[in-house]
Amino acid sequence: MNFAPGEVVQLKSGGPPMSVESVCEDPHTKQPSVFCTWFEKVANRQILNREKFNPVVLQKYDPLSKIGFAVI
Repeated sequence: MNFAPGEVVQLKSGGPPMSVESVCEDPHTKQPSVFCTWFEKVANRQILNREKFNPVVLQKYDPLSKIGFAVI
């Protein structure tokens, strides 16, 4: 699946919605990588997270999907 910067995605296994920051080839593995950002609430703060993912583990975010995460 192809992703573009600005799209909102989610891990197929669930988790928070993430924004696609960029899509490129990993220089070490030569495999496509999707760089994502998302916020995580820690105490009273919002922490910005960044991570790269293989596109096979991502799907376009569907806010009506039953897969997600619980906010406690």
